[in-house]
Amino acid sequence: MKDELLIDKRSLRSAFEHAAESYDAAAVLQNEVCRRMLGRLEYLKHRPAAILDAGSGTGNALAGLGQRYPEARLIALDIALAMLRRGRQRLPWWKGLFTRGAQAVCGDIERLPLKDASVGMVWSNLALQWVNDLPRAFAEMRRVLVPGGLLMFSTFGPDTLKELRRAYQDIDRHTHVNRFIDMHDIGDLLVSGGFGDPVMDMEHFTLTYGDVRELMRELKAIGARNVTRGRPNGLSGKRVLDAVTRNYEAFRRDGRLPATFEVVYGHAWAPLPRLGPSGRPVIDIKPRPRG
Repeated sequence: MKDELLIDKRSLRSAFEHAAESYDAAAVLQNEVCRRMLGRLEYLKHRPAAILDAGSGTGNALAGLGQRYPEARLIALDIALAMLRRGRQRLPWWKGLFTRGAQAVCGDIERLPLKDASVGMVWSNLALQWVNDLPRAFAEMRRVLVPGGLLMFSTFGPDTLKELRRAYQDIDRHTHVNRFIDMHDIGDLLVSGGFGDPVMDMEHFTLTYGDVRELMRELKAIGARNVTRGRPNGLSGKRVLDAVTRNYEAFRRDGRLPATFEVVYGHAWAPLPRLGPSGRPVIDIKPRPRG
């Protein structure tokens, strides 16, 4: 990945810290995708003893996960402490969850502060687009999963905010929209990362707005600011905003401006150990290279 497209993690944490209070009211798409992901669990036979919600935000998935897996210990992990605190304020039932051993953990998906083989499921709703090294994030998720554990996630694909990206095109040399990874490439990363039976699919959502500033206000409200290293220093000037507004008008339909979001869904399994005829695990032994 080009340096200018890398996520500045300090800026990312700050953006979500500031968005904690406004997130729930603005996260319409995030909540809808969460609901659809929960519905997909109906088709998967799995009973995890512990579940990690990686990038939990204000905890919009925890109620559904707790209802479906009442015996499971829930771990809510987010890079922004204010998001975790907001989750406790918004969801009074967390008090009951904590008596069963639920935890809130402030941490980075690329460096999970969990033990090896400590959870039976990793759940991540629209958070993986904020990592710099997706193979590393998948490696961390596989590390904390028990053999036979389930990884279930959603993230954004390349068509996300394509209208906004085009509206900024050729205005300056800065980055204004994050880079999003293609569904097929994500599937390849799962396979190369050692996951088994990956299943990938995607769908498009189109939200509409009265003007560009309304879209930008909503993105800011959910913490989705431009936190790439190649972003402009300071606020964009009036000339830039006027040019973006003018360019975006080319997409107006029926009096509204569309914003496309490509949502990629995936799930895969941590591999079970291979067993020999005696029922014991098979260990591959490779010869040392001669040097």
